[in-house]
Amino acid sequence: MGPWILEHWDTDGSKSFCSNGSRAALAVPGAPGETLVEAISNGERIFLRRRNQEVGIRLPEGEGFGLRHVPLSTDLPAGFGWIGNPQLVLRVPSVAAVDLPAFAPPLRHHSAIAGGTNVNVVEVVVPGEARIRSWERGVEGETLCCGTGCAVAAAWLAQTEGPSAWRFHTAGGEEVSVTVVPEADGGWRDLWLSGPVRRLGIVQPDPSLRP
Repeated sequence: MGPWILEHWDTDGSKSFCSNGSRAALAVPGAPGETLVEAISNGERIFLRRRNQEVGIRLPEGEGFGLRHVPLSTDLPAGFGWIGNPQLVLRVPSVAAVDLPAFAPPLRHHSAIAGGTNVNVVEVVVPGEARIRSWERGVEGETLCCGTGCAVAAAWLAQTEGPSAWRFHTAGGEEVSVTVVPEADGGWRDLWLSGPVRRLGIVQPDPSLRP
């Protein structure tokens, strides 16, 4: 049996890889029942793993994925990475103090990044623990948790701070954990994002949307 095929659409109708959408898909009726599921999500090869009430995702790795040179100048410590979508991460003294609707859009649409980028602000609480807020393209607003943003933030913090395991307090009030094996060239191996997944309800698509 081949990999499970997934596709994610943002609220503006565009398609992009989404780690939390991929994780949540395991809660959908009819999803594969195995503990470890190989999948292709918006063209990216991933693995999904069930553990109790959590679902983990091993994010894309290999050529083209990893931390890159930050393509714009900023007064804040910053990292930038490609993980199936672009992620800009900036370290701030307090995520609560950031006026994200004013701060993020100029970075989201910066001319130095073709197609724009997601924008994440992180506040390190102690080594291995941080708070994070994210402004996502496609949504064009703050989301409760950007999984790929947390993953790139963890990879960057592992490179700059040392710990290879991070726990993030998200805007939604839940926690996600990330573990990573950093590589010297900015790439990564075994980059796993894990967090709770629960089914909120079941909806039926309009018949016009069915093939």
